[in-house]
Amino acid sequence: MVLDAWVTAVVALGGQPEVARRAGQELIDRYREAHRRYHDLTHVEAVLRDSAWLGAELGLSEVDRSVLVVAAAAHDVVYDGVPGEDERRSAEWVRRWLSEAGVAEHHRAPTERLVLATIDHLGEDPLTLALLDADLAVLGGMAADYDRYARAVRAEYAHVSDADWLVGRGAVLDRLIARDPLYWTAPAQDRWEAAAKTNLKREKHSFGG
Repeated sequence: MVLDAWVTAVVALGGQPEVARRAGQELIDRYREAHRRYHDLTHVEAVLRDSAWLGAELGLSEVDRSVLVVAAAAHDVVYDGVPGEDERRSAEWVRRWLSEAGVAEHHRAPTERLVLATIDHLGEDPLTLALLDADLAVLGGMAADYDRYARAVRAEYAHVSDADWLVGRGAVLDRLIARDPLYWTAPAQDRWEAAAKTNLKREKHSFGG
């Protein structure tokens, strides 16, 4: 699913199919890295699915939806557990491959911008907001799915002590709980907002906070 979606979108933006496929294979290999527990192929497949749904709900153009696919596929292609740096390196990765594939700058620039927006999860235009909301859709899943997500994120930070994890993760949860609304777009709010706030508060309560 990820490889086909990536290649189709890059070609739709004017990229060379052979280069798109080589880039896509590297992308798949990166998401299969052994140290990933949450930011893996399952995650990127979910973001692709949910961003496609939001793109349709928001009435994005075909070109914008292709940009959205490329950004969604590449947004965590570099993941070493270094917030900010991972996203910047992912943006550099997608720009380099799109350039090699022959994709024009007026498509490369917004794709890179979307990936960089996942650093602070702030945006204004519908294209960016669709990616940001899709990236957080997991928060609004069924309780069992959310719990699997939370365990997987903790596993990616296994090198962090329990005490430090409670402080760091607790701060993240507090920040997400305080956002009102949590999701930027109306479709995402309708679909995920209530469940997400319940899940986040339940996890925070498990910390004793």
